[in-house]
Amino acid sequence: MTARSFQGLTVVVTGGAGGIGRALGARFARAGARVALLDLDGAAVARVAAELPQAGTEIIGVPCDVTSPEDCTRALDAVRARLGPVDVLVANAGIAHRSAFCDTELAVFRRVMEVNFFGALHATQAALADLRARRGLCIVISSIAGVAPLYGRSGYAASKHALHGLFETARTELAADGVGVLIVCPSFTRSGFEASALGARGERTGRPRSSVGAVATPESVADAVVAAAAHDRRLLVLSPVGKTSYLLSRLAPRLYERLMLRSLRSELAGG
Repeated sequence: MTARSFQGLTVVVTGGAGGIGRALGARFARAGARVALLDLDGAAVARVAAELPQAGTEIIGVPCDVTSPEDCTRALDAVRARLGPVDVLVANAGIAHRSAFCDTELAVFRRVMEVNFFGALHATQAALADLRARRGLCIVISSIAGVAPLYGRSGYAASKHALHGLFETARTELAADGVGVLIVCPSFTRSGFEASALGARGERTGRPRSSVGAVATPESVADAVVAAAAHDRRLLVLSPVGKTSYLLSRLAPRLYERLMLRSLRSELAGG
């Protein structure tokens, strides 16, 4: 099978101001794509867009609140006006929480779902006409929490599990239009994402994050995502720990739970 080329295509990345989003923008630009980075922080995404371009590439930053379907429509219209129709949408914007299920307020669950699940849905719907017309590609950045339980992150895991149900089903419906769907499950990754995780009442948690195994760089994740997209992969589970978690949670769920608790329980110790 011939690898997909991104040369001259228009790629949109939500959550593009930092971490994996920024790295994906840079990586797609190196592959020859025109890139639009969308982010709630308009000043930050404009700064990143100004820093990343390389010879022969074009990268723009567009402010966008993915929790608003109207704002997603406005942002995608702005992208089309500058770069043309959308060929690839990367639904990357996300938010985390680290708090015990019994202590977490309903508003936190709602906020995480609004950003992680509905944000991906809104962005995809805003780009869908282009993706269908151009036999494009939707890349959804999920998590190991989308395929296995993860202690202290019940709302986050719920939002990521919901992404799998939505996009695995959408894939079957969009196949006739030639639209591909790649779901990506990174494991622990070095970025500012976890530093802004919510606590049980919606405050920024001051708890340090635990991690298991080697912590990936955003750049290594972006390299793997673009390679998988070029070869029309459907699911990409990253890192040895991620692959082990994926398999153990299915084949030996009780063992997986014991190992996970041993590694992550200390995060919530002391309240």
